[in-house]
Amino acid sequence: MKIKWMGHSCFLLTSDQGVRLLADPFHADSSSGLKYGEVKEPVDLVTVSHDHFDHNNTEALPGKPEILKGHINKTVKDVSIFGIASYHDETKGSQRGANTIFCFDVDGVKVCHLGDLGHDLGKDEIGKMGQVDVLLIPIGEVFTIGVDTADNICRQVKPRMVIPMHYKTDQCGWLKYGVEDFIKGKSNVRKLSASEVEIKKETLPQQMEIIVLKYTC
Repeated sequence: MKIKWMGHSCFLLTSDQGVRLLADPFHADSSSGLKYGEVKEPVDLVTVSHDHFDHNNTEALPGKPEILKGHINKTVKDVSIFGIASYHDETKGSQRGANTIFCFDVDGVKVCHLGDLGHDLGKDEIGKMGQVDVLLIPIGEVFTIGVDTADNICRQVKPRMVIPMHYKTDQCGWLKYGVEDFIKGKSNVRKLSASEVEIKKETLPQQMEIIVLKYTC
């Protein structure tokens, strides 16, 4: 499978059989400080963790991809998807509502996208996630978790690979933390000069590895 970071919390996952899944496409809106270019990839499936503008732009996508939200369980060819209920804040959704953690099984690789998670994970959520190979985790704070909570979640979930998302860049200046804040002092960090990485079950690292991608848009 291949994982491509479009920017912010948006990733394109492509299976070996050619199924293309897009997670959390954003509305390009420079007035709000989100300056990434609009995502217009042709895809088969789109997951939306919650209905905020920087995660739910399904209108710009060509064709008629299937839109998946909430607590779903679905399989398309070699891609299986299920959603886990969580919250966008630390007060069980009273401030910013619900959030869905989406877990994807693609070519035998388990990928979990935390969306705009706003709290530390409990035993229930971690149990439902199961063994995670690749964790796509927000780190920027400001409407989501920051680097300290992200670190704690990584320690609890114990993924083989971590790809940070939803952090401060030159195209998104309103978040508190950038990727350097997350990787500071950590070993086993691989910074790529590309936006895409190919991942195979048999070559996953034995120790947790952090992969930093370049954004596409």
